[in-house]
Amino acid sequence: MNDVIIIGGSFAGLAAALQLGRARRRVTVLDTGLPRNRFAGHSHGLLGHDHKPPLDILAEARQQLARYSSIRLVSARADSITGAIDDFSVLTCDGESLGARRLILSYGIADQMPDVPGFAESWGTSIVPCPYCDGFEVAGQHWGLVWSGPQSHNQARLFGDWTDRLTVLADGHNIAPDIQADLARRNISVALGRIVEIAHQKGHIATVNLDTQSNIAVDVLFAHPRNKPSASLHASLGLATVDTPTGIVLKVDERRQTSMPGIYAAGDLTTPFLPSVTQASSQGAMAGIFAQQSMLA
Repeated sequence: MNDVIIIGGSFAGLAAALQLGRARRRVTVLDTGLPRNRFAGHSHGLLGHDHKPPLDILAEARQQLARYSSIRLVSARADSITGAIDDFSVLTCDGESLGARRLILSYGIADQMPDVPGFAESWGTSIVPCPYCDGFEVAGQHWGLVWSGPQSHNQARLFGDWTDRLTVLADGHNIAPDIQADLARRNISVALGRIVEIAHQKGHIATVNLDTQSNIAVDVLFAHPRNKPSASLHASLGLATVDTPTGIVLKVDERRQTSMPGIYAAGDLTTPFLPSVTQASSQGAMAGIFAQQSMLA
């Protein structure tokens, strides 16, 4: 019987494992090796690891966890969860059944690429979602923003700290006249029409091609495609979720516990606003600490 099984071994899951291992709790981490930011060449804004490849940071973290004998890292997918607090059972894709008193879900989310030629190939290279993660490296260049809804207005305002050259791509959305007026006041141009192609060279954008026959040259494109949890375990358990502009995240309380007692969650799977490696690591550490504290006699 494990004290805790952690499902998802990226930044949140490994941070949780570290805290539990240091508390000498028996932990198994199940991971498929497909972190969300694997498409990014570098991870930014993480104290002590700024501008390192994210896969290198994770590899170093796993090496550091090896000094804790109570932590077991397993390359496997969790296929199902049954049971209740103090007696959970997790079945892996290898047919192994594991028991645990507590669970931490940190399997993240998967971005759903739109059916636009060149978009997926440029994702993580010149199409990115977060200015805090990648804005500094492209500051002062010509940015494009794919409009995805009312929240895009605040993003356009936010980008002014990094660049004064921004083109909003409406991509078929009707932008309200008052918002268009505000964008014009900020010298932000708006390109109408739907995006039909991302013309690129090895992931580096040349132009964004529209169905109006216009081709917009930008250096970097910020976009927020729809996403979904990387697994469906939460759905099979009936865990409460929260709607976001791009998908759903799990609902957690102030101690990172989900709507089912004994199941905690952390990372992008629970982050409705500006997910990042820093947030995931912090949330994972908290989930590990709160799970440990919940088992005190």
